[in-house]
Amino acid sequence: MNWNSAGSWQPQDRNQTTHYHFIDVLKKPIEIYLFIDPLCPECWSLEPYIKKLTIEYGRFFTIRTILTGQLTNLHKDKFEKPRKLKDIWEKTASRTGMSCDGDLWIENPIQHPLLASIAIKAAELQGKKAGKRFLRKLQEAAFLEKQNISNEEVLVACAKEIHLDIEEFRKDLSSHSSEKALQCDVKLTKEMDVDYMPTMVFFNESEDDAGLKISGIYPYEIYVKVLKQMLQKEPLPAKKPKLIDFISHYDFVGTKEIAVVYDWSIDKAEKEMKKLQLKQLVEKVPVKFGYFWKYIK
Repeated sequence: MNWNSAGSWQPQDRNQTTHYHFIDVLKKPIEIYLFIDPLCPECWSLEPYIKKLTIEYGRFFTIRTILTGQLTNLHKDKFEKPRKLKDIWEKTASRTGMSCDGDLWIENPIQHPLLASIAIKAAELQGKKAGKRFLRKLQEAAFLEKQNISNEEVLVACAKEIHLDIEEFRKDLSSHSSEKALQCDVKLTKEMDVDYMPTMVFFNESEDDAGLKISGIYPYEIYVKVLKQMLQKEPLPAKKPKLIDFISHYDFVGTKEIAVVYDWSIDKAEKEMKKLQLKQLVEKVPVKFGYFWKYIK
């Protein structure tokens, strides 16, 4: 595989890299602040676009994930209306193609949503990459498996799956450091007037101008256009990895994510994955809306 340390795909063909400027590799000029909540289905449905942007243009940017705390602080009443939340989740799943099983709110409701955000900050204390892997595992547990991600044992099980130091994680889960880190995120959310999830704010480190904010979900081309505007140039997208390399890198991905990254229809993505399934390279995992695919190591 040809993934670099930042998680971006780098083409094998040397001629493919001729349009890269060496400065782009040494210092990524763009920083993207991604404002989300782990229980926000719209944020979950942004995942395919983040993957594609990282693969094609990840050599130009870093992503900093900010937890808004908004589902906890602003929508407390919604947690008392499980059927309403079920409808919101499942309508989002139907519209976006990223499965969200709203039965969670009927069968196994999340009582303490704040704890999920604190747990992500606890995971981040073991490194930014650890924090991102933990967030993804948490989202899978909630949206696909209907698990109560405010339950400490569920959080610990997610931490074990991504090989965190469990003793450290348990300690950090109740530490002042994790709470303070979350408070900093919430404060930043307010300072930057972010009132919708997800929101992406693009900053160019070489410019003093304010960042460019995009709230909500847009077609992929819009994110590319904003990125190019911030870079003030027209870079070519990096070559996509082989499908099996993509699956093995991310380990567990949805048909929708594959379709978006490779510019395929859902049907085409499923056909390509069935070929890998026949070779016993992947396992097909049915979810409430569609399928996910697990890499067989």
